[in-house]
Amino acid sequence: MSERFEQLQAWVAGALQVQMLRLEPISADASFRRYFRSLVGPISYIVMDAPPPQEDCRPFVRIARLLQDAGVHAPEVLAQDLARGFLLLSDLGQKTYLDVLKADNADALFTDAMGTLIRWQLASRAQVLPAYDRALLRRELNLFAEWYMARHLKITPTPAEREILEASFELLEDSALAQPRVYVHRDYMPRNLMVSAPNPGVLDFQDAVYGPITYDIVSLFKDAFISWDSRQVDAWRRQFWQQARQAGLAVQAFPEFERAFDWMGLQRHLKVMGIFARIHYRDGKSGYLEDTPRFLNYVRETGRLYKEFTPLLMLLDSMQSRAQKGMAAT
Repeated sequence: MSERFEQLQAWVAGALQVQMLRLEPISADASFRRYFRSLVGPISYIVMDAPPPQEDCRPFVRIARLLQDAGVHAPEVLAQDLARGFLLLSDLGQKTYLDVLKADNADALFTDAMGTLIRWQLASRAQVLPAYDRALLRRELNLFAEWYMARHLKITPTPAEREILEASFELLEDSALAQPRVYVHRDYMPRNLMVSAPNPGVLDFQDAVYGPITYDIVSLFKDAFISWDSRQVDAWRRQFWQQARQAGLAVQAFPEFERAFDWMGLQRHLKVMGIFARIHYRDGKSGYLEDTPRFLNYVRETGRLYKEFTPLLMLLDSMQSRAQKGMAAT
């Protein structure tokens, strides 16, 4: 048992005013955070261990309050030790959307998720959360070039290929920045939504920003760990657009919204490919990289719809071919 775990256990026992308790590990995510569940009588609690200096609990605490004020079912922070990175939270349940999603319940679950997202977006105010600006969009896109292309595929782009990347990145950034701006959860996907009452419970929101209105909805329907038929995604996308309009959100006309959704997804999918490669090579967590083919499929599906991204698709095909030849040579 590590010294940090003993400190965490003692802190939780003091916060709950009990002599003894057990902390059962429940998950570790792509960051340095760890989560535990503790049962005291009939009440279940969640404990977050977010070790400084790698993690900072303050955004989580602040955004949890913003979500609750917006009418979103987010964890209540029951006790905190920000200096050591310890949080005691209410427990929103034991099943995520990803655990239970099937064809026969997806409509109902996603309808709830869309309603919750719209409440969150309606509460948006400028200058409360960090801006999802061009610099941040570019840092994210550069993860694809730095970690997926260079580190994973071992590809050094030619000057012409760099121009293709630059032009594609600028198109995606321009589209994102032209959208109506709202609060963005930034990881609004089935693994971070809990089946709960009220449904859903929302987790993993500490990186929230103020940015493009399509970001969270494309994250929901084009997920890292589960894929849906394109016709089903189209139907859900239109449902969200209609509900958002009726609620008074400043969504674009549907053709513009549809394109913004697709291009926002393309930005996210390139970013996630870079993140998954970084998690593998830097952090030693290999499982994420196995889902890269799903994101390649998303990129190809979207890219085929827009001639602007034909050069990017050709570059992707060239990179994959060169990487395979490189592996064969070794």
